[in-house]
Amino acid sequence: MTDFFKAILFLNYALLLSVILLGAAKYRILNNKEKQYFHCIAFLFFIELLNLVLPYVFNLNDTSFLYPLYIAGEFFLVTALFIRKLNLSKYFLGITALLACGFMISKYVFDYPFNSDIVKVISNIIIVCLSGFTLIREIRGVSAQNRFLFADAGIFFYYSVSVFIFIIQHQIADLSEDDYYIILSANNILSGILYCSFLYTFIKLKK
Repeated sequence: MTDFFKAILFLNYALLLSVILLGAAKYRILNNKEKQYFHCIAFLFFIELLNLVLPYVFNLNDTSFLYPLYIAGEFFLVTALFIRKLNLSKYFLGITALLACGFMISKYVFDYPFNSDIVKVISNIIIVCLSGFTLIREIRGVSAQNRFLFADAGIFFYYSVSVFIFIIQHQIADLSEDDYYIILSANNILSGILYCSFLYTFIKLKK
């Protein structure tokens, strides 16, 4: 099971790197709202790069301190993406920024909440609601910005299923090693599907 997990993990790294390179090549033809997609992927790439570099280059095996930064950054960037696409008030951007900063201050300064996965689940649910509403508008043709319809569907699918994975994971009191790697592999497969949706979208993009 460990070998399967590693194979999926490195496949994801290859997909993420491909998305970053292709997205950077297509960046100049993106409008201001669409550039936010690249910013989200670039942030994920940055976090994954740190998770690789810190243990192997700086011998820092515990990278769990990056998790709150990952949750807060992902939450702000992805919600900002859909807030802009839905043309919501800029006050909502301010609220999401305050929530993200508040969580990092609470976690890094006061170590609260103790279990960051609770915040992760809540942030995922908010992202699911925003992406779902955006998808409904795009499918109905209300929004003209649907060059990234496939990517939006990938985001909705990934975060929807991730919520259930997190809930199931915490409902199981004692996970065996195989069960743990099965859950991690399932999450990595979901990530791979998300990266493929971005890769497909960037390949199809034209001026």
